[in-house]
Amino acid sequence: MKRHGLLKHLRRHGCYLKREGAAHSLWTNPQNGVVEAVPRHTEIKDGLARKICRSLGLPAPN
Repeated sequence: MKRHGLLKHLRRHGCYLKREGAAHSLWTNPQNGVVEAVPRHTEIKDGLARKICRSLGLPAPN
């Protein structure tokens, strides 16, 4: 999936960008306080996208 699509999914479910790292962006879910790293690649494998969403407590992206 495209990184832009994953970030749009995260924002839609209330997550926000906490800070930028060297190779990753750290996103947090304010409802449960979980922070997860999202790599800065144009394409993110579907399995990784599902893992990021599961970790943040969100439904899997389409």
